[in-house]
Amino acid sequence: MLVLCLDCGATNVRAMTVDATGKIVGKASSPNATVPAPENPEFHHWDADRIFAQLSECARKALAGTDVSRVKAVTVTTFGVDGALVDARGKLLYPVISWKCPRTAAVMENVGKYISQDELNRVSGVGAFAFNTIYKLIWLKENRPELFDGAAAWLFISNLLTHRLTGVMATDRTMAGTSQMTDLRTGEFSDEILAAVGLKKELFPPAADAGSVVGAVTRAAAEKMGLPALEGVPVVSAGHDTQFAVFGSGAEKNQPVLSSGTWEILMVRSEQAKLSPADYKDGATAELDADPALRNPGLQWLGSGVIEWVKSLGYAGESYDVMDAEAAAIPPGSAGVTLVPDFLPSGASKGSIGGLVLGRTRAHIYRAAMEALSYRLNSRLARLESVGGFKSDSLVLVGGGARNKVWTQIRADVLGIPVKVSAVSESTVLGAAMFAFAGAGVYPSADAARAAFGVGFDVCVPGGNAAFYRDAAPRD
Repeated sequence: MLVLCLDCGATNVRAMTVDATGKIVGKASSPNATVPAPENPEFHHWDADRIFAQLSECARKALAGTDVSRVKAVTVTTFGVDGALVDARGKLLYPVISWKCPRTAAVMENVGKYISQDELNRVSGVGAFAFNTIYKLIWLKENRPELFDGAAAWLFISNLLTHRLTGVMATDRTMAGTSQMTDLRTGEFSDEILAAVGLKKELFPPAADAGSVVGAVTRAAAEKMGLPALEGVPVVSAGHDTQFAVFGSGAEKNQPVLSSGTWEILMVRSEQAKLSPADYKDGATAELDADPALRNPGLQWLGSGVIEWVKSLGYAGESYDVMDAEAAAIPPGSAGVTLVPDFLPSGASKGSIGGLVLGRTRAHIYRAAMEALSYRLNSRLARLESVGGFKSDSLVLVGGGARNKVWTQIRADVLGIPVKVSAVSESTVLGAAMFAFAGAGVYPSADAARAAFGVGFDVCVPGGNAAFYRDAAPRD
């Protein structure tokens, strides 16, 4: 038995076939990128037609040589917030505005004329990010109000793709949770927020919980994919990739997960998400979990992007193996070299490197960067524990940064708890597959599917340097 997962990312679109033990038995990918808007080349759109065509081609390749009759479900996972207004047939009335598009920054700055940002945060739980769905819809209302006259629905990008598979309009609940238009308490669209910005609740199709069947692959979609045997196969709701990456990592409730890439994303599946103005100011947010009973408070900050910058300055053309070997030879504290990892040009504070004297090397700077980012993780984890109402006994680590053993050990030492490196390399796809198998009735629940997949961990425990880091003053 197999499920077909269509994964639309900002850099690549992919299709993967997963068997009932969690093994990826087929995969294919294709590059993805935004396109400039005709009215302003600085604006960013997604070409939904091209994306579906690419996913269809990837599906054909991923299933090549496979008995397609073994496919029991299809599911779609994507990045959050983006979507489009469509007519009654599902035709786009305006292109999909990308989360990369700068046009919504001014909308967020002036949202107070509709509803205060504090009230938006309080009700939705979602932090103030200019790419949130609400600002796209306000931009459309202010600049293209005539589109709403013919609009039958707003479909998030995962649901645009699902509609092309099934002909059914639905709203993946995890996608709605990224919009800043839902009520964090109820998980439903907020009457207060929608009324404030002049949107009708009927614009949003019924919510589909993760693991529920939205519809079946139509003959037209199966032919488009070159896979006629897929006709009639159930399409199971997934949605926002972050939620399925967390679930697919093997993390349990109240066990924080750090996705370590260019950005560090720290999130937890918890029953509580109580955010104060100070939490929002620190970048905290909360989304709807794949389990409707849970919430996902989280924070993010620039992570491996700092490491990549250090590499470009001091290790251009050299491997990470060389960097890690040099950093491992430097004692904790980096011989007094310190780093403040705030290097984004848009940031309010500025980064710095301190403590440089004769005899210090590039390895000192590299280790100082890993230590600084680990201290930042420590402070953010403390805030997450406060918001989520839990106490960590371990941290699950996924993503490219999980391959760095030196950094992983520093994290364990700074946190003073074990860091469990997930053995899953495709946590988003496998997490979505777990819900797809449950929706198809192969397993009684997504939890049962996860147990059958047998997600494992490599554990890094605090070592002899833990006391040093606990006694050192956090530099954040």
